[in-house]
Amino acid sequence: MAPTTLPGGTWTLGDLTVTRFGYGAMQLAGQWVMGPPADHEGALAVLREAVALGITHIDTSAAYGPHVTNRLIREALHPYPESLHVVTKVGADRDEQGGWPTARDPESLRRQIRENLETLGVETLDLVNLRLGDAEGPKPGSLAEALETLVALQREGLIRHLGLSNVTPEQVTEAQSIAPIVCVQNQYNLAHRGDDDLIDELARQGVAYVPYFPLGGFTPLQSSALSAVAGRLGATPMGVALAWLLRRSPNILLIPGTKSVAHLRENVAGAGLALSGEDLAELDRIGR
Repeated sequence: MAPTTLPGGTWTLGDLTVTRFGYGAMQLAGQWVMGPPADHEGALAVLREAVALGITHIDTSAAYGPHVTNRLIREALHPYPESLHVVTKVGADRDEQGGWPTARDPESLRRQIRENLETLGVETLDLVNLRLGDAEGPKPGSLAEALETLVALQREGLIRHLGLSNVTPEQVTEAQSIAPIVCVQNQYNLAHRGDDDLIDELARQGVAYVPYFPLGGFTPLQSSALSAVAGRLGATPMGVALAWLLRRSPNILLIPGTKSVAHLRENVAGAGLALSGEDLAELDRIGR
């Protein structure tokens, strides 16, 4: 794979090389991540622009829509470029009220893997994240039965690599005693620094950390502090938040979502901001 000009360079997930700046497809579904997009052609254009920009890591799930984002990815990009890697997740469904009921029993996980294979139009899924906890965040408890189900599917050739989502550090340790884990996907940003120690430990192990909600859960005071830095740099708060994440640790991979080509380009530009030591110190104070 040729060197990328995207901010952050590349990272290796198992034997998959991906750009550290990726794209999260969740926002391409309709309102509340339910149903089709309001602008179907616009959604396809965003996906095609992501690949045109050199992005090789797209995050999705059969639960988004449900099935909407996977089908959009297939329509826009199939047959997939050899360099492109689509990462999906299992462990939750969608109900008619828009909720995210857990679905981690062996039968449900096998069904979700089949759904992802079918809607993405592939014979093997590059990387599957096992989602634990619930919509409120990680919850303690063993993941053994669920992960062992995915390991069995991996042995069948349906999954290439395994990751985790919405997990505690203890669950990461348990998972690593069962199978190789190439990434952990949790909520983390300038204002929510609970995974600092986990990120550092995973970096030592060469395991990727994929934060979601880069601007989620900020207090008004924290938002004002971020906006002040962004204003001084002539950038957007999202851009500064993404640039800080790339600087935070070399194992952090970004998957910001958007349904706009212009916003996608803006996010790429923002992530490439040069942050000074003074900028970083000021930003670090936001979450302390």
